[in-house]
Amino acid sequence: MRKLSEPGFDEWFQAHIDDLPPGGQEIARVTAVDRNSFMVRSEHTEVPAELSGRLSFHIDSSIELPCVGDWVRVQYHNDGASAIIHGIFPRRTCLRRKRAGTEVKYQLIAANIDLAFIVQSCHFDFNLARLNRYLVISADGGVEPVVILAKTDLISPEELAEKLAAIKAAGITTRVIALSNVTGAGIEEFRELLHPGQTCCLIGSSGVGKTTLINNLTGKADLDTKAVSATGEGTHTTTRRQLIVLDNGVMFIDTPGMRELGLLGAGEGVNKGFEDIIALAESCRFADCSHTGESGCAVLAAIADGELGEEHYGNYMKLSKESEYHEMSYLERRNKDKAFGRFIKSAKKSMKR
Repeated sequence: MRKLSEPGFDEWFQAHIDDLPPGGQEIARVTAVDRNSFMVRSEHTEVPAELSGRLSFHIDSSIELPCVGDWVRVQYHNDGASAIIHGIFPRRTCLRRKRAGTEVKYQLIAANIDLAFIVQSCHFDFNLARLNRYLVISADGGVEPVVILAKTDLISPEELAEKLAAIKAAGITTRVIALSNVTGAGIEEFRELLHPGQTCCLIGSSGVGKTTLINNLTGKADLDTKAVSATGEGTHTTTRRQLIVLDNGVMFIDTPGMRELGLLGAGEGVNKGFEDIIALAESCRFADCSHTGESGCAVLAAIADGELGEEHYGNYMKLSKESEYHEMSYLERRNKDKAFGRFIKSAKKSMKR
């Protein structure tokens, strides 16, 4: 069995290495995706890569395509200057959302993430409903989340205390770090969570300071940012997902800001941040209680008694219904696509006779 010393390729991935077919294929990691262009990194180099014919034309869904953070099987060409991606290792974790727009499809954000830093600006971007969506996406993909409240230098200590209290009141128990790239507050607490061989991801809206945070870690301005506007909102937008390896072996995936965070089949992930509601639901009279009007509903009783906030309850119901609706639409579309595929194959066979 071959070994790979590349950071992040641990025993979990090593267990799948015997699946590699003979013929000179090697292991690499996808470090950048820009539409249909890829960059892959091996132990020795980072080169551009393209998909094999099978991956390009014989897949059922875009989630079967490589994304940033994936470990892949590649074959090098042109004296190692380029590569062809032949297959993808199983993903241990992932971050995914419903693709922006009306089309019901998955979009992978990143794969094989150990820690997801959800970045919100204290000044213009603070939004509990959006924060809950990020927490659901993280829980759905099996990724541990940490909330970063950035740009604390733009608000008063009293305003910061109010925002931290609002997060707690919303039932969110995830670790929160209040941080400023300007004053350095919270940076050391943030650094303490980073360990060599770990893959982290920064997710959040455009201009909240994700790229500046990476530059702060590296001590360099490797990633370009633009000036901050008069409102405190950054104007830089990362245009592609890319994996950056720090000198200490920690890996960061920087992602473009996401305007839409549609949920698609999040399942149990929807419960993240709503543990108080889940605990109340266990006392409902009916096991399949929808918490909308049934007698003996402990959730509605808690709202009536003032123990549960109506806004918090409303966010939970909205996310649950959205996830279920999009999952149903997605499955219907997949079944239609598969049925059409079988029809085409049958038609081709008939033409050959």
